[in-house]
Amino acid sequence: MQQAKKPVSAAAVLGWLVLSALAPGSAHLRAGWRKTGLVLLCLYAAYLLALLAVGLSVPFDSLIGSLTENSWLTAIMVGAAVLGLAWFALVVHSFVVLRPGRLPQSGQILTGTLAGLLAVVVVVPFGVTAQYVWASQELINNIFKETPTDPDSPPVAQPKPDDPWAGRQRVNILLLGGDADDNRTGVRTDSMNLASVDVKSGNTVLFSLPRNLEEVRFRPGTPMAQRFPNGFRLPPDPGGGRSDLLNSVWEYADAHPEIFGGKQHQGPKVLMETIGYTLGVKVDWYALVNMWGFARLIDAIGGITITVEKDVVFGKYNEGLVKAGTRKLKGADAMWYARSRTYTDDFTRMRRQRCVLGAILEQSDPATVLTRFNRITQVTKELIQTDIPRPMLAHLVPLALKVKEAKVTSVQFVPPLINTGYPDWAKIRDIAAKAIRDASAAKPAVAATVSAAPTPDGEAEASPSPSKSPKKPRQTKQPGQNNPAQGITEGCTGAL
Repeated sequence: MQQAKKPVSAAAVLGWLVLSALAPGSAHLRAGWRKTGLVLLCLYAAYLLALLAVGLSVPFDSLIGSLTENSWLTAIMVGAAVLGLAWFALVVHSFVVLRPGRLPQSGQILTGTLAGLLAVVVVVPFGVTAQYVWASQELINNIFKETPTDPDSPPVAQPKPDDPWAGRQRVNILLLGGDADDNRTGVRTDSMNLASVDVKSGNTVLFSLPRNLEEVRFRPGTPMAQRFPNGFRLPPDPGGGRSDLLNSVWEYADAHPEIFGGKQHQGPKVLMETIGYTLGVKVDWYALVNMWGFARLIDAIGGITITVEKDVVFGKYNEGLVKAGTRKLKGADAMWYARSRTYTDDFTRMRRQRCVLGAILEQSDPATVLTRFNRITQVTKELIQTDIPRPMLAHLVPLALKVKEAKVTSVQFVPPLINTGYPDWAKIRDIAAKAIRDASAAKPAVAATVSAAPTPDGEAEASPSPSKSPKKPRQTKQPGQNNPAQGITEGCTGAL
């Protein structure tokens, strides 16, 4: 080992120290520790090459999916902790081998102070990474269960690597918005959407079902079908309202375990069966979102920008108001915009809910999520209830990324397409089947912007057009046409 030459200045010590933090071993080579310096540089180069090899050999969506598995998350946390300590030790040892004791006292104080700060700074990214991964793991394990919560459910089958979808061509996930609250009994699912996703292309159809669908039919042979052979019908409530609409199925099933031989909490299963039977598909899983929890999520991402087409009144005594215009809404106002039925109807509310969902999806960019990560994870824990098995998450995440770049259409079963008081069940199934066939046959959509085309009633209809390529507004689809499918943000005025 050669003796290190006396550093020319404090700036030289600090310069080599910073370089060593970026390229481990640099300071050791400068100080004459050639073998140590070469070993550190080789290890660092091998580390970078390994990362590059993984990035080039593993598809990005598969890599992201793998990062949801507990084994990977734990390995990343441990690796971040080890690397953080190693880099801290590296900076300290690099400072020592540079022999700052040869500097004047003022130089020693300056370089020692800055070296200490640098040693702390290099640890911060590893600490933040470990903390984010820990929060993600806790969130995932809190929402997604390894085993079914229902003791009568069959064990969760581990997905096979060669075909994680077990022969499915489509995955059907029921997305629900519930109004559970401390001052309410049971869960009413006021927002019901079924996402049917093609596992190969990612093309998705979002079926929206109105909360006030009457005479709901249940799958033949089920306990609810035996109780209501002619459809879901109960006497009117004392106040004249009805508790036998589609949004009451979950609540009714939970409140009457005697129908199911005493089994508790059958609401999710019954609603999945019912909506699947209504649309003519098999529902794989459900995800229930607390609507007021959604308000906290919107606040966590900093609000959402929405164009309110006209004033929306809300409140028990109509004392609240979301004014018309394009503005950033906080969580509470966004939820009232989505949920208010004052001076309007359920179908307009369904469209507003779809606009809020589209705004959240489009405006939750990676930078926003990262900067507000801890807040988002905390509110999300209280937001979602689902029966999606934990092992499937590694495959659903890549599918979700595929959906983001694919064609997403929406079908709303609202008047005049469907009479909610006397639904044509065969027509509903035919429309659903055609929408799924069209989505399966379509090629994934290219990146598109949203342009507005006027509709006959004066509202603007959003229509996709290729980015930076002007295109004539397409003809507005009239309700009840053969193909009622539309883009998820169609009917939402302005750019979200």
